[in-house]
Amino acid sequence: MLARTLTHTLVGVEARRVEVEAHLARGVPSFTIVGLADRACQEAKERVRSGIASAQLEWPMRRITVNLAPADLRKEGPGFDLPIALAIVAASGQVPAERLLGHAALGELGLDGRVRGVGGVIVAAEAARRAGCTRMLCPVEAAPEAALAGIQPVPVHDLGEAVAYLRGEWLPGPVAVAEAAPAADVPDLADVRGNERARRALEIAATGRHNLVLAGPPGTGKTMLARRLPGILPPLALDEAIEVLRIHSVAGLLPPGRPLVLAPPFRAPHHGASMAAITGGGPGPRPGEASLAHRGVLLLDELPEFSRPCIEALRQPLEDGVVAISRVQGRAVFPARFMLVATMNLCSCGGRGDPTAECSCSPQRLAVFRDRLSRAVLDRIDLVVVVPRARAAELAGPPGEPSERVRRRVAEARSRLDCAGPELGAAAAALLDRAVERLPLSGRGRARVARVAATVAALASCDVVGAEHVAEALSYRVPRELEPA
Repeated sequence: MLARTLTHTLVGVEARRVEVEAHLARGVPSFTIVGLADRACQEAKERVRSGIASAQLEWPMRRITVNLAPADLRKEGPGFDLPIALAIVAASGQVPAERLLGHAALGELGLDGRVRGVGGVIVAAEAARRAGCTRMLCPVEAAPEAALAGIQPVPVHDLGEAVAYLRGEWLPGPVAVAEAAPAADVPDLADVRGNERARRALEIAATGRHNLVLAGPPGTGKTMLARRLPGILPPLALDEAIEVLRIHSVAGLLPPGRPLVLAPPFRAPHHGASMAAITGGGPGPRPGEASLAHRGVLLLDELPEFSRPCIEALRQPLEDGVVAISRVQGRAVFPARFMLVATMNLCSCGGRGDPTAECSCSPQRLAVFRDRLSRAVLDRIDLVVVVPRARAAELAGPPGEPSERVRRRVAEARSRLDCAGPELGAAAAALLDRAVERLPLSGRGRARVARVAATVAALASCDVVGAEHVAEALSYRVPRELEPA
């Protein structure tokens, strides 16, 4: 007796088709799972056995062999529990095997038969739809997520409901496509008084999706400014929100019930985070902070305190927008097109650049501090602003421009950039050529200055990039005090 059902396993943020075959034969009763299953899959034997018993179904006293095909693809996680259980009850004749046709299944089983949620449901649902499946049996809390993939979810609370559905004894109600979750509260830019140059850099970065470094002595409001950047970013388009949803689903970080979030993600890892935590990795590669910040902001507070390998590992996503992780078993690619926003002091003691303090760093110590950031990393930074300490008159002044007003201006300029964008004028091109010779600028640096200049022109509602726009873009290049020795 043989029955089959369809499920999927995750490789990065991609789903690979897995056919679950259950074969019952005469002989000493046993239960074996084959097909390169990891420990969580092997432990499914106990969960499936208890789940079938809790659902008041008969456990077949046969020699049971479950094959997860293809056999050369590693299977990870507990999401195979539900398809394994359904294949076994179908092979034993407790549900019609032909009812499994056109269905995919995904879910973890509890010992009482409950179907628990797993990560990557939308990715598996999209792959199932492409494979020709029209319906997917899944946990109830994952149904809105599966519906976003264009497949008809069959939400089940437990294994008993899944069996009743396959027998034609029960039908689930319709599942509405998930509505967008409300945006989280973000601090308002109006709280920032003074620091007009830093506020201008935030607006340029938000408009053109540029990487930004805020440098300066402690207490000047660098982190305060950086944490207000999400408040001036326009909401994500639907296709961008689905991209973010896939990554957060694989990582198991979706909010329950309303998985669709239109606000750009904001991630701020601690400087003690490992390279795998930042870029992704692990035995079964999972997305790191760089991928979780896809289409949003990655804040690295106190950038030089992060390990040099962590910082250097960001060169690939900053350039290509992806993180590629290679393992013996294969290669996983995670999207990672984020805005990098970093804060840092100008020296180890923090006194450099502060008129009220004296820097105690020796030349050797200052050289070591500068060498924490390579030229290759700094060349990928579009905007660098030295934030001075605010004066008393500025702190006592009126509130700054609110985030909502700045966000509207950013959205208008970004739509102008996304359509055609300002063209580079002759005077602007000549100034760029002189900058390449005198600063000097690398080819990458020249292209980044041109992009920033186009953003400045878009904010000014200009159709042509002028020399004044290039001049402002050049003023945001890495200052000499931050360049490696």
